[in-house]
Amino acid sequence: MHNLRAALLMVLAMAAFACEDALLKGLSGTIPTGQLLAVIGFAGMVVFALWIAIGPEELRLRNLLRPPVMLRNLCEGICAITFVTALATGDLSIASAILQAQPLLMTLGAALFLGEQVGWRRWLSIAVGFAGVLLIVKPGTAAFEFSSVLAIIAVITLAVRDLVTRRLPPEVGSGLLSAGAFGSMGIAGLVLLLIGGQQAVAPTAGQGALMAATLCFGLLGYITMVIATRIAEISVIAPFRYSRLLFAMLLAVTIFGERPDALTLLGAALIAGAGIYAMWREARLRRALLAAL
Repeated sequence: MHNLRAALLMVLAMAAFACEDALLKGLSGTIPTGQLLAVIGFAGMVVFALWIAIGPEELRLRNLLRPPVMLRNLCEGICAITFVTALATGDLSIASAILQAQPLLMTLGAALFLGEQVGWRRWLSIAVGFAGVLLIVKPGTAAFEFSSVLAIIAVITLAVRDLVTRRLPPEVGSGLLSAGAFGSMGIAGLVLLLIGGQQAVAPTAGQGALMAATLCFGLLGYITMVIATRIAEISVIAPFRYSRLLFAMLLAVTIFGERPDALTLLGAALIAGAGIYAMWREARLRRALLAAL
């Protein structure tokens, strides 16, 4: 029952994240990207600050000055700018498909920078996943779009963020990390407004409601994903992370009228299949190691 509940929660989280992406893309047509990031980022920071204030986590602001935490927040800011810009200027389906390469990049990064052992099977899954990314991006062809490069930068920074998170000590609370991440998004939005020459606008009541809904979907996705990872094994719930791609494709087709071509669909399938296998293999090896101990 725990595994079933966790799987349903993970699917709910991925649906929420897909809705958040779709709302960001829709709003970016009338609200500057920097303004969206600033409003949603600082609002999310306030929510997690309240979470810390009423919860058991001790507020230790000095932890924000730790170099790994600062690097993590920098990655959050870069990812926010590049991914939301990719959504605003390109297709939701393509950006979402590229984002699914994150677990493969984490496996690669863990092998190259953290000294983790990666066998030939996972190396092969990484190669297959990257081949899927190339099929989606289509470099050197008329179908290539710069927004795909932005999505790739976003997924790289996400992988670096998660690799850094693995090395953080336990005294750095998850609430503080979450507040810092949203705060970094807000700062990134302000930077984009200033440097990008974007002019903030006064949102209508409808736009304000959509921005509030975007924040709610983001928070719902985050909280349900955390709960799911705490009540079940990663190997059980990992495949359900890729349901986000299905929801994103459905929203892209029905709302934005996108029509992903055969190469994009094949690339997305390769990324999802390779990522599921890599996470399953990693979880299996971890269980074997724990059993040996």
